[in-house]
This record gives sequence, structure tokens and C-alpha cells, in this order.
Amino acid sequence: MEKYIALLRGINVSGQKKIKMADLRDLLAKNGMQQVQTYIQSGNILFEHPEKHPTELAAWITDIIRNAYDFEVPTIVLKPNDLEKAIAGNPFSKDPAKDPTRFYVTFLEQAPDPELVKQLKALDYSPEEVVVDEAVVYFYSPESYGRAKMNNNFLEKKLKVPATTRNWRSVHILLEMS
Repeated sequence: MEKYIALLRGINVSGQKKIKMADLRDLLAKNGMQQVQTYIQSGNILFEHPEKHPTELAAWITDIIRNAYDFEVPTIVLKPNDLEKAIAGNPFSKDPAKDPTRFYVTFLEQAPDPELVKQLKALDYSPEEVVVDEAVVYFYSPESYGRAKMNNNFLEKKLKVPATTRNWRSVHILLEMS
């Protein structure tokens, strides 16, 4: 069995796409996932499954949720080593002047077109900062994420790739749980 982390995009936000985590755990367990755990209400699922490609698992989870709840929930599936790499690669964590509670990691479904990354880098929304590293975007916002201009929706539009964002603490906790 392999360990995986599924990150659901946009559930239980502002009363939209409501899914109780206990119901989701039961649904996924009934569909063959083992050792299913969730972390907070925003769609973080840890599970074990016979080895399968993360992209296939993401599509499978999306289908399971669509069939059960009648709405679409984009899903990105990672392995624990993907979280380890994301933590190790955060360029902002090397700067002691930056507050780690303002670090965010956006996981992309796939690496974006290099030309789109170049266009994103040319934008200046200071004091916000982004760094794209393959299929991971590191975001630093000294202000509240809720008021950030370079949020998940912005990154999806600019990079033309489905994405989901987690705060730095959640990324660490998900790795610890896995």
C-alpha cells in the first residue's frame, strides 16, 4: 500500500460545496481506500491505496465525489515525498525577516507553461511575492491571505492550471500525519 494526500479544491468555503469530513472518510473507505484520515474541514485527505498514479487517483476521487454529491471538486493527489520537497524548497523560509505564518504553498495539477511563468514573474504586487518551482508555487503575503491579490484564483488564471493552496502550517501537519 502506498500513502497519499489528496487536496480538494474549494469545499466547505462560504457554505459552498459542503461535505462533512466523516461522510467523506466513509465514502472513500467504501470505495477502496484504506486508513482514511482527514485534516480540518477544507478537504485534506490522507489515505492508503495500492500503488496507482496520483493523477489517476485524483480523477477517481473527483468522480466519487461528483457521483455522491452532484458537484465537481478539483483534486490534486500527492505523495509524502512531494510535501517533503515542497517544504525543503520554500525560498521564503530561508529569510528570517519573513513571518512563516504568512507562507502559502499552491500545488498545481501540472507544471505550467514556462512562458506563463515568465509573465507571472513580470507582475509586481509588492509586498506579495511568488516563486514557481515546477508544479509548486510558493507565496508570501505579509497581509492576510483573504485580501491577497495573488491568491489561488489569480494563480490558476495566470498559469492556466488547476491549483489548490494550503498554508505553511497545514503543509507541515499533513506531512507529519502521513
